[in-house]
Amino acid sequence: MPLPRPVWCFVTDRRRLFGTHPAGPERALVALCARLARAGLTLIQVREPDLEARTLAALVRAVLDAVAGTATRVVVNDRADVALATGAHGVHLKGRSMRAHDLRPHVPAGWLVGQSVHGFDELALSDPTSSVDYYIAGTVCPSASKPGATTCLGWDGLAGIARRTTRPVLGIGGLSAADAPRIAASGAAGLAAIGLFGALDTDRRAADAMTVLTAGFAAGGTTE
Repeated sequence: MPLPRPVWCFVTDRRRLFGTHPAGPERALVALCARLARAGLTLIQVREPDLEARTLAALVRAVLDAVAGTATRVVVNDRADVALATGAHGVHLKGRSMRAHDLRPHVPAGWLVGQSVHGFDELALSDPTSSVDYYIAGTVCPSASKPGATTCLGWDGLAGIARRTTRPVLGIGGLSAADAPRIAASGAAGLAAIGLFGALDTDRRAADAMTVLTAGFAAGGTTE
């Protein structure tokens, strides 16, 4: 099933968001995922590269349980094996990871396969057979998660990538809810973020954020 526009994706980082949380970072992260799912978030990318497979799988299963009964879909960053073992909805491949068309024969029909790209060259090399369901393109603007980035795509770069593929493109990096109109105007389908969603500590705040994002996107373009 294709992703509906606009697409709002939460990229997890339990240590950055909840490293000192009294309930523990994993439990706090799962609670946030449940809150975001109830508010209508499109996609959660579980990205916890420091976790070994067994611990990561336990976290993914907890996130899947937390979003059960909602439309939110869960993908695992880079670890297709963990995604398949846990029953996640798909995998998100890194820019220099395996290609989507090599993975497709080994995964269920309808499984989501996303890909990170950082420029036109990676987009051109990523998927000649259109096996990718969506792209995350960045870094668009300077961000807390990539403080050492020396170059950014910028809005023109994001728009250029969006024009070069028929697949949904999500901007990432230094983006806020106020950027939703500009995301739509660029031709991108939405955004992915850590901090933007990580600060939504109540159901009301999560619901309000989704409303602001979607209204801003509609003001900058059209929804489908």
